[in-house]
Amino acid sequence: MHNPTNDDSKLSDARSVVWQSSNDDEIPLLRDDQKVTASTSTRRDSDTLPLGTPINEKIFWWQKTPSVDGDAIATQESVFDDPVLAKRYEPRPDWENIHRFDPSARWTWAEEHNVVRKIDLKIMLFACTTFMALQLDRANLSQALSDNFLGDLGLDTDDYNLGNTVFKLAFLCAELPSQVLSKWIGPDRWVPMQMCLWSLVSISQFWLKDKTTFLTTRALLAICEGGFIPEIILYLSYFYKAHELSIRLALFWAAMSLSDIIAGFLAAGLLQLRGFVGLEGWRWLFLIEGILTLIVGLLASVLMPPGPTQTASGFRGKKGWFTAREEVIMVNRVIRDDPSKGDMHNRQPITFRLFVQSLFDFDLWPLYIIGLVWELPVVPPKQYLTLVLRDLGFSTIVTNLLTVPTTFLSMCSIMGITYMSELLNERALVCMVAQIWALPFLLFLYVVDITQISRWVAWGVLTLLLAYPSPHAIQVSWNSRNSNAVRLRTFSAAIYNMSVQTAGIMGSNIYRADDKPRYRRGNRKLVLIVGVNIILYALIKLYYMWRNKVRETKWEAMSAEQKRIYLDTTSDEGNKRLDFRFAH
Repeated sequence: MHNPTNDDSKLSDARSVVWQSSNDDEIPLLRDDQKVTASTSTRRDSDTLPLGTPINEKIFWWQKTPSVDGDAIATQESVFDDPVLAKRYEPRPDWENIHRFDPSARWTWAEEHNVVRKIDLKIMLFACTTFMALQLDRANLSQALSDNFLGDLGLDTDDYNLGNTVFKLAFLCAELPSQVLSKWIGPDRWVPMQMCLWSLVSISQFWLKDKTTFLTTRALLAICEGGFIPEIILYLSYFYKAHELSIRLALFWAAMSLSDIIAGFLAAGLLQLRGFVGLEGWRWLFLIEGILTLIVGLLASVLMPPGPTQTASGFRGKKGWFTAREEVIMVNRVIRDDPSKGDMHNRQPITFRLFVQSLFDFDLWPLYIIGLVWELPVVPPKQYLTLVLRDLGFSTIVTNLLTVPTTFLSMCSIMGITYMSELLNERALVCMVAQIWALPFLLFLYVVDITQISRWVAWGVLTLLLAYPSPHAIQVSWNSRNSNAVRLRTFSAAIYNMSVQTAGIMGSNIYRADDKPRYRRGNRKLVLIVGVNIILYALIKLYYMWRNKVRETKWEAMSAEQKRIYLDTTSDEGNKRLDFRFAH
């Protein structure tokens, strides 16, 4: 049983002793998981501050780890345990959490797991809710298609493709300005404003009347939503360690799938309102779902604290959500895991120079390139799913219900592949699995005319194709790790997301009206893209392995004194440092 008295005694004793350093300490590397640990040759005396024994940490607080003593010290070794290195990595004096920063702080595994559970419930759960609201408003167009949306407005599939292209292009253009604004005023202020704005645009779709109003609302909706995803990712990084964040990003995207499931059921009911007061069902769909999102946006203004030590407010309580002890644990466990998180405060604007620096960071280009193409094989089938199902003879209500299994399976698969990536500490090869998954189903669509086979078999093939294990969460976290600095991470996240949006633009124009109903020409292109993607993932892994080997050779050729001089005098930042290793 957990004994607080004994714990307090242990931790009090731990704080009373002093670091004893040696002259022959080795300089630790910033490894690909961004944890900074002293080398095995660093000497420790018996009176050194006690640290936790390294273990395979739990990714979720509910996981069972019977071999771990809850009363054991959980504080892991970092640069802050070496007085020389600690000075080099000390957070800036205006960092919002500086008053809770304490290198001598020690805590137990039971305390850390309780804190993570509290963060999951207070922060992560609502972050997922906001993403579900985003997905509800940006994806309900596909449900509207099943209710003769195009016919009611006098549009065809090429107009639909144009609408998707306009949306993606506007979304892409809004990414960077939104990121800059968010970093300046804080995501806790900007995200609620975004949500309320796009909700109003979504509601306005109730009054669509022609192609012009359709394209206008697509553009406005994208402008208001642009930048939301990287903003939330940066916000979550304030609370989680690197290995915790990647699996929670999988939960984040799983929430998108859950939103699609809910949207499918909502659409099945709301579209039955066709004829109510003489209006089409899709108009009520846009109106009611827009109002739901507006409610979430208003809640976000009071449920998103600025950071771990800034949760107190009139709505959240004068004492905030966390005790002083919990804030110390939150701040120090994150900064020990990634010292670069103390480089900027959460209200600090970023400059155009940093954007250029991120844009020309060639070591991140492999991830930007894969962002352009990884999703292409499934974009057209996903966008055309409801249209294809209607063409196969399914009714409006059945079509919307048949999208539920796809989204449920994709929700499970993204969680599974992300967990596997963390378990194996492998990214490139695990991400490649999604392409291998899609290949046989795309070949089937290319070879077989699904309009001439059982419509249930056709639905099954499409469902399994779109249930592919999306590597998106892995790649977002991968990009964050390989940036290795908050300044670069802010822009690199936006640039990566812009690459993904560009893929959406390209994918929206692969299936063309003159290629229907089989879209054989389009499916041939998708098969070829899968082959290229598999090769790209292999090349990306080889590239990062080569970059790490070059740096390792240079680093090991330096003496301990040369390493110290380098760390004291270098102007290299983030992933340009010789002591940093890329994840792959």
